[in-house]
Amino acid sequence: AAAMFLRLLSDVRWQAANPKWRRMPCSRRSTSSTAEPHPVSLPAQAQVVICGGGIMGTSVAYHLSKMGWKDIVLLEQGRLAAGTTRFCAGIVSTARHVSLELKMADYSNKLYQQLEQETGVNTGYTKTGSISLAQTQDRLISLKRIASSLSVMGIPCEIITPKQVAQLHPLINIHDLVGAMYVPEDALVTSANVSLALATAASRNGVQIHERTSVSHVLVQKGHVTGVETDRGQIQCQYFVNCAGQWAYELGHSGEEPVNIPLHACEHFYLLTHPLKEPLASNLPTIVDPDGRIYIRNWQGGILSGGFEKNPKPLFTEGRNQLEIQNLQEDWDHFEPLLSALLRRMPDLEALQIMQLVNCPESFTPDMRCIMGESPTVRGYFVLAGMNSAGISYGGGAGKYLAEWMVNGYPSENVWPLDLKRFGTLQSSRTFLRHRVMEVMPLMYDLKVPRWDFQTGRQLRTSPLYDRLDAQGARWMEKHGFERVKYFVPPGKDLLDLDQSKTFYKPDWFDIVGSEVKCCKEAVCVIDMSSFTKFEISSTGDQALESLQYLFSNDLDVPVGHVVHTGMLNEQGGYENDCSIARLSKRSFFMISPTDQQVHCWAWLKNRLPDDSNLTMEDVTWKYTALNLIGPRAVDVLSELSYAPITPEHFPSLFCKEMSVGYANGIRVMSITHTGEPGFMLYIPIEYALHVYNEVMNMGQKYGIRNAGYYALRSLRIEKFFAFWGQDLDAFTTPMECGREFQVKLEKGMQFVGQEALLEQKQNGVYKRFTMFILEDHDTDMDLWPWWGEPIFRNGRYVGKTTSSAYSYTLERHVCLGFVQHFDEKTGEELVVTTDFINQGEYEIDIAGQRFQAKAKLYPFSSLFTHRRRKDEVELSGYQRE
Repeated sequence: AAAMFLRLLSDVRWQAANPKWRRMPCSRRSTSSTAEPHPVSLPAQAQVVICGGGIMGTSVAYHLSKMGWKDIVLLEQGRLAAGTTRFCAGIVSTARHVSLELKMADYSNKLYQQLEQETGVNTGYTKTGSISLAQTQDRLISLKRIASSLSVMGIPCEIITPKQVAQLHPLINIHDLVGAMYVPEDALVTSANVSLALATAASRNGVQIHERTSVSHVLVQKGHVTGVETDRGQIQCQYFVNCAGQWAYELGHSGEEPVNIPLHACEHFYLLTHPLKEPLASNLPTIVDPDGRIYIRNWQGGILSGGFEKNPKPLFTEGRNQLEIQNLQEDWDHFEPLLSALLRRMPDLEALQIMQLVNCPESFTPDMRCIMGESPTVRGYFVLAGMNSAGISYGGGAGKYLAEWMVNGYPSENVWPLDLKRFGTLQSSRTFLRHRVMEVMPLMYDLKVPRWDFQTGRQLRTSPLYDRLDAQGARWMEKHGFERVKYFVPPGKDLLDLDQSKTFYKPDWFDIVGSEVKCCKEAVCVIDMSSFTKFEISSTGDQALESLQYLFSNDLDVPVGHVVHTGMLNEQGGYENDCSIARLSKRSFFMISPTDQQVHCWAWLKNRLPDDSNLTMEDVTWKYTALNLIGPRAVDVLSELSYAPITPEHFPSLFCKEMSVGYANGIRVMSITHTGEPGFMLYIPIEYALHVYNEVMNMGQKYGIRNAGYYALRSLRIEKFFAFWGQDLDAFTTPMECGREFQVKLEKGMQFVGQEALLEQKQNGVYKRFTMFILEDHDTDMDLWPWWGEPIFRNGRYVGKTTSSAYSYTLERHVCLGFVQHFDEKTGEELVVTTDFINQGEYEIDIAGQRFQAKAKLYPFSSLFTHRRRKDEVELSGYQRE
């Protein structure tokens, strides 16, 4: 019966709906690709070739064909939906922490609901709802934060009591629960059938589907996809989509030009039982018990229950040895903790007959978010894979975004959190992936409090000062593989206690960061910011200036030695990058960008800079150590070390000069700190880093110098209303929407990317405004803290979400930054957001269901502080996502 179930999942007959596409008979099939004749020969060329016939490949084919692209070939090495999709638990859940993932799941749910009507294929769609259980108060807070996000998106959900859980699902043991979240619209589907339904619709729209066809590698010429080589011949194509699931990594590396797709498979177990004596109702809610690490759903009157154990088993997938995923070996000893949790949660199951323990591979990524987008190295090579066990929930939405990306050049939402370009080559090491997925899989159900860090794959990219800083009490976090200091633990503090402190409330590092901020304000601090992405762009003639003037929104034709804050915009005027560019000479520029821009920015510029041998771009990130000297005494330290006048007359704001510091020459010093505080950035050739750091610390002792970390930087920049790319700014945010019109050369008669969109916004107004909120009635010691993603309410109506927040030690208040929109009360239509609209509202910030009053301010604002600052010191900087 079990084998029958697994076969039936993938053997839904649909040839009646597709007479033009003949399938093999549904008898037991060999997994050898040569065992059966191919009824239809492959086309010689196509616009798009999609590799992979699971939920992702069929969803991309479906959405591309809906958007009018017809010349599409989908290739599947085995049978459709016979990979991970075939074994999916079939739970469609919108309860997600990341709002983009939440939107994808919501779209998928709505799509699957009408798919059977559209295609005639039974998808098994049943609206059951889901209940997420909380055994601790912290877990309940986490659920309340998700519930706030669901509510403002119009998805019904409520926080319920243990008693209400028992009413909705009588078999659940509720004695250890403190509450739960009920999402009534969540659903169950038969995953393979959904995939086949999408394939049916795509096929009717002209997509050609070929089973038992393996892609061996992708053909590339001059950095563009030109075709694919299969075991049945070549197909010329302009676009290739890698939806090969757990084989996506190998397929990416098999091409002439390797594409890094960092994912790794782990074994995933779930249990199937025979029906109960009184079979479970088909609409019984799905149970997610994250503290018990399990999920439970109804399956044919019995149950299907799996989970994410603490000691996962990674699978080696070197060589694509299995065309279709067979059920891997049962391992009852390994499943035992999950079985115990299941029996604790549903004690009545003791006497139930178990049908089978299913073990199937699931792909996981280094940061628990799926991978989509175009390769940074090969144009026309798109990827959609690494679903972290949520493939069926994301399938519809992810396919839609990728299809939009291919057809329009950009998706309809900011998908940066999922973009393949957030990873570098360093994340594609097999050993790194194996170790990281062993951490990632248990994290699926672990409590994720703000500011948690991965523990595996660390100390990969470090500054030359790493050991020195570590010995002085540095506590580390990681960004794009680079180790960065959060804060420094003073001698005598309990380090272990601090490292394990995880909370939604006031954190244990509060006073430590407060003293670092105080030192930045009153004396001088050093922050190691070597992780910044650093490029040098130069030319023999004016090519560098001309190209950069077109690609960047601010005027870069400034005197040598000046530093310009500028956006790198897309055609819609949105920030693809936000950076500082120093003009080193007439023909040479030094560009500093956020840490996670290293791959994205390089690819963006490489694809747009003219192919000219006289124009060169070099990634010099590793060549320079960057020290940020912040505070009023920074000028004293630097002037004593360099024997050069550093007064504002000799060294004005936003200026760059090459200097000697101590014995070291060739240090690029910039009068900029990315915080609004006075000070300097020192870009030090890497071999001098230790010498310069020691000199700075020794000289600075008499001025009260100390080390500081990124948490202090965060507090400083947020209280000064500085936007950071990747957190506040993204590809859908324009300079006009965040008060940065002064950083755009609109009046200078020069053409640049995004100009038309900005001129239109200038004329017609903007539909969202970047706003600062100062919490009024919030108790820092007792109340939940805002972190990011909290809903903003204006006069009781939802108007947007916060993008970042921090405690301001100067104002002694929490400060949140976020975007405010204006929706018509009757139609919901977006309206222009005016200054008056912002200033005349009463605001509240929703933190896990509790609303706090807030005062709104727009940029630029009159000083919030007692002492005024020079305007050029409060110049809106803005970048470097934490």
